[in-house]
Amino acid sequence: MPDLLQIGGITDDMRTRLEERFTIHKVGDDYPADAITHIVTNGHDGVPGPVLEACKNAKVAASYGVGYDAIDTDACVARGVLVTHTPDVLNEEVATTAIMLMLTSYRNFLSDEAHARSGAWERDGNAPLSRSADGRRVGILGLGRIGLAIADKLKAFGTDIHYHTRSAKDVPYTYHANLVDMAAAVDVIICITPGGPATHHLVNADVLNALGAEGTLINVSRGSVVDEAALVSALQDGRLGYAALDVFEEEPKIPDALKSMSNVVLLPHVGSATHETRAAMGNLVVDNLLSHLDTGRVVTPVPECAHLNPA
Repeated sequence: MPDLLQIGGITDDMRTRLEERFTIHKVGDDYPADAITHIVTNGHDGVPGPVLEACKNAKVAASYGVGYDAIDTDACVARGVLVTHTPDVLNEEVATTAIMLMLTSYRNFLSDEAHARSGAWERDGNAPLSRSADGRRVGILGLGRIGLAIADKLKAFGTDIHYHTRSAKDVPYTYHANLVDMAAAVDVIICITPGGPATHHLVNADVLNALGAEGTLINVSRGSVVDEAALVSALQDGRLGYAALDVFEEEPKIPDALKSMSNVVLLPHVGSATHETRAAMGNLVVDNLLSHLDTGRVVTPVPECAHLNPA
């Protein structure tokens, strides 16, 4: 059987399917680098440069996740390695997480739940009033598949939807060519743009200042998209009102300053973390590997590698 290199963890179901067709080796163990034809990895671990260099006969690197900024796609393309990811199957779940973060922030969910659980309601009386999430102006940074799913879910709340991308799209929402201008026009920004050098610290101090003292920043994309130091400073100074975050610059490390703030909601990068969605992601990873093994084609190549996928 062909040799496959595993980087990071895989689910039991993925392993069962892969073991039927591949001999699996784990990075960190001794493995026959020259024999490796397929690699399975994830959006966090990527494919380290030395591994890619060693596996000279690798043909596919299948990543578990929609984001793939940890993979050097230019290096892979140069070596003829097809990189795949898992788009679409997690759109709705990540969109739900974004809505959950918005509602949690606006309706004081964490503090109200603690007020009830701790006995403070009986002891001290009613909890403070929260803010309504209905009828808000929400700016979506990145209107791809997941951004559109977020917009669809927001319609139930009577939301006035704005968006910022590199160019306008054929959608019934308000387009802003300048991100600072969008920040000034909305109550909430939801970040769902890809990571990588092109979007590094795209949400900077200027954007946060424009969003303002009553504004809310939600990030379900990549931690690198937001200048975390600028975010902490804006929250501490009162220049930004609220933040609700699923991702961070140095995961799993979260700045202590963010942990200490009552106007910040924190999640441990669980945007797509349901049994159903993770199973679908795992199946798509394996489908990509088996499709290549059987036909030479993959199902969902990343855009940079699409030209390497045979017609």
